[in-house]
Amino acid sequence: MPSYKAPTVDYQFLMHHVFDLESYNNLSPFKEASPDLIDAILEEAAKLTENVFQPLNQSGGEEGCKLENGTVLTPKGFKKAYDEYVNGGWQGMTGDPEYGGQGLPMAIGLAINEMLVSSNWGLSMYPGLTKGAAETIHTWGTDEQKNTYLPKMMSGEWSGTMNLTEPHCGTDLGLLRTKAELNDYGSYNISGTKIFISAGDHDLTDNIIHLVLARISGAPEGTDGISLFIVPKININDDGSLGDKNGVSCGSLEEKMGIHSNATCLLNYDNARGFLIGEENKGMRAMFTMMNEARLGVGVQGLAIAEVANQNAAEYARDRLQGRALSGAKYPDQAADPIIVHPDVRRMLMTNRAFTEGARAMVMWAALQFDISKFDENEENRNKAEDMLSLMTPMIKSYMTDQGVEAASRAMQCLGGHGYINEWGMTQFLADARIAPIYEGTNGIQAMDLIGRKLPSKNGEVIRDYFAMIQNFIDENKNNEDLSHYTSLLEKALQRQQTATMWLMQNAMSDPDQAGATAHYYLNLMALVSMGYFWADMVKKSKKMLAAGEGNADFLKSKITTANFFFNHLLPETTSLRYKIEAGAKDVMDLDAEAF
Repeated sequence: MPSYKAPTVDYQFLMHHVFDLESYNNLSPFKEASPDLIDAILEEAAKLTENVFQPLNQSGGEEGCKLENGTVLTPKGFKKAYDEYVNGGWQGMTGDPEYGGQGLPMAIGLAINEMLVSSNWGLSMYPGLTKGAAETIHTWGTDEQKNTYLPKMMSGEWSGTMNLTEPHCGTDLGLLRTKAELNDYGSYNISGTKIFISAGDHDLTDNIIHLVLARISGAPEGTDGISLFIVPKININDDGSLGDKNGVSCGSLEEKMGIHSNATCLLNYDNARGFLIGEENKGMRAMFTMMNEARLGVGVQGLAIAEVANQNAAEYARDRLQGRALSGAKYPDQAADPIIVHPDVRRMLMTNRAFTEGARAMVMWAALQFDISKFDENEENRNKAEDMLSLMTPMIKSYMTDQGVEAASRAMQCLGGHGYINEWGMTQFLADARIAPIYEGTNGIQAMDLIGRKLPSKNGEVIRDYFAMIQNFIDENKNNEDLSHYTSLLEKALQRQQTATMWLMQNAMSDPDQAGATAHYYLNLMALVSMGYFWADMVKKSKKMLAAGEGNADFLKSKITTANFFFNHLLPETTSLRYKIEAGAKDVMDLDAEAF
């Protein structure tokens, strides 16, 4: 049976030493977030995820969800685990205190999210979707709507979902057919069918608050005519108590490759009572509040599955005796050496480790940008943080989820034939991981969003700020003997990205095929450069701590060793990615469709 240990030590290193969360106490979420409180939260999150969530992961995946008498039943033990999560106050950790939240930083929220997903992806999705729905209502809802829904959602008594996709349209939401008819009560009757609705129905909460995209009668065609509605599963009386069942039902459960313990539903809306949130025909703008936060969360899912898969692969590699080391027996008193002595196994484990630790730093930085964009008193600081987060979000979602799949596959490979056997848990990790590059906007769409919208944003000002951030770090540290190796490699990689950016500006902006053919490569190139920047900073902080005799020396030395692997084995991929970009679209597009 697979196991899991929360990476609390790594998070403490990032929060206290790399990003120094204490220095952000000018922002309201950080005022109470002392190092002692952060450590206590991380330790309690570790207990919850290791002891409550993780033991249900494999059994929950095997059992899956069931639709009985119109109600979805979650796997055995899920309700009890969810109640423990709720009773611990975890749901409202980063929520607005005015509505029952604790108002803590997103940096803490995303760290907890990683632990939840690593320990039990399927179960973690139920509260995860609620957070996104609550944030959307908090941003766009009326005072009455916020007072009605948010306290129960932040407590975890009620859950939430997002409803976009229909049988005939996913990415192209302009084709949406779900209708909204204004009724005599000032609300709307919602009718239509939505598919692929994660956590669309379940037995964990008393009510489910659906956010549903629909078109009001007479509204323009396309995305300009889409509105967003709050549609509760159970109608809510004026006094806040639950009333009769609304006209929304689960028609079926999707049979999926993975995340079997999360209910992916087809939902039918039959004159369901709904309430407009935000303005008429501005639903896409409101829904993107939830989608953008969800995309960060999905990126974390890629990191989380890579972490737990690699933990189990490393444990197996230390225990599995097979063959002898190429350089001679390392354990001559045993019948064979453990497979961790073999360079190819080490290559796979180190690749996964370099990714997870680099990605974790990137997530922490993104979380800080989120908090700055919301709470900094300086408008310029808020705008810059929002711009930088917007630039990085498609990259985080796409690169981390692609690598999550690759990491799970490498971890399975480490186990050989045992990895392909269900009981070892690797098949579940890989199957679960595969959804992340698909949902919340496919990774191809993320790449097009990056080069089609984010690069040209504000006439290129945002990407120039990004380049300046990395170049400034290089300039400040290139004469430091302890860092010159890393800054030299990072600067060369940055120059490759700058060259690739110029090529895109010259070729792809006027030729959509050039953009489409190169977007994936550019996103990956940018991700490696970004990760190189964070790895260089982690090396800087590690060496400073070692010189001062601070922290755990073994941990810090391991961090530097992993950084060396990243810079020498992964960052050089930026060279090939640049050449792939400059090859352009011709070879991609020349073959006739009939020839495929």
